[in-house]
Amino acid sequence: MTEENLHDSPTTDPLDLHACTHGQLLALMAELGQPAFRAAQIEDWVWSKGVASPDEMTNLPKALRGALAARTSASSAVELARQVSLDGSRKYLLRFKDGAAAECVGMPGTRKLSVCVSTQAGCAMGCVFCATGRSGLIRSLTAGEIYEQVMHVRNDFNTRVTSVVFMGQGEPFANYDETLKALRRLNASGALNIGARHLTVSTCGLIPQILRFANEPEQFTLAVSLHSTIQKTRDALMPGVKRFSLVHLYAALGEYTDKTGRRPTYEFALMRGVNDTDEEIDSLCDFCRGTLCHVNIIQLNEISGSPFHPSTSERAQAFIDRLARVGVEATIRNSRGADIDAACGQLRQRVIS
Repeated sequence: MTEENLHDSPTTDPLDLHACTHGQLLALMAELGQPAFRAAQIEDWVWSKGVASPDEMTNLPKALRGALAARTSASSAVELARQVSLDGSRKYLLRFKDGAAAECVGMPGTRKLSVCVSTQAGCAMGCVFCATGRSGLIRSLTAGEIYEQVMHVRNDFNTRVTSVVFMGQGEPFANYDETLKALRRLNASGALNIGARHLTVSTCGLIPQILRFANEPEQFTLAVSLHSTIQKTRDALMPGVKRFSLVHLYAALGEYTDKTGRRPTYEFALMRGVNDTDEEIDSLCDFCRGTLCHVNIIQLNEISGSPFHPSTSERAQAFIDRLARVGVEATIRNSRGADIDAACGQLRQRVIS
């Protein structure tokens, strides 16, 4: 194909480089008369180097760069706000091309960088102790938009990302297909090459998707937000999953561990006078005893205007001690970025002026 043909105006909508498959890129290269290896070069620029503009893809012929500019799009998220915590964590509010926005968080450690990403703008689950749930759901994010959050954090820290947790705004399993695409892209050797076990998805407990996740070939990590194993209390705290009973959730998690051999993590945010009672401890021990699991005890992060408040350190330790007595491993999780509303349950798409 001639250089003139490369610059012909496209007759279809531009191909989104953040959403297209390898096969779609190969088809475009064939249409443009380019060798197949150009597709891998383009993917390296987009997924590994984080470049959105074809003009920056310097190992591509000038004519091909021009054709890509005419036939593709790769809009980058715009940073609306950035806050830095005393513990070194950084929270970002990113706006996507249609105006929808979501938050992500970078949490540095010794030779490590963990990123917490959102899978939706807002959330429909309505958990009463969570700031995100108060605003409702705007829309689900694409796999490319989820991936862009990781790249944005990586570029700001100028450090390799070593783990990603899908624990930001939204319910990942309510956006299952795009979440899985993002997981696989993050895990791909031609992209960020993050080990599957260092990619964690947190769900409120959507049973059909948990069972589907059990059949995926990769060893991604599963976390489940429990917050109570007393049905009445859990229904009040997490109305979005009332239709999924704890009895059926217990059975689904048993099937998950039987199929995968992997240990899910249970998240339990302690709220003073709500789910930190002895009855709650007994119930949680019954739920976990004899199963493959790990429990993360979290002292609830404060949210302005919320009627819920964190339990005491003594009550958190009581949960740890009682779980240990029935052979269940549990830890008290240290929340990061609480001073900038970046900890679990605090994300709310707020611009600080």
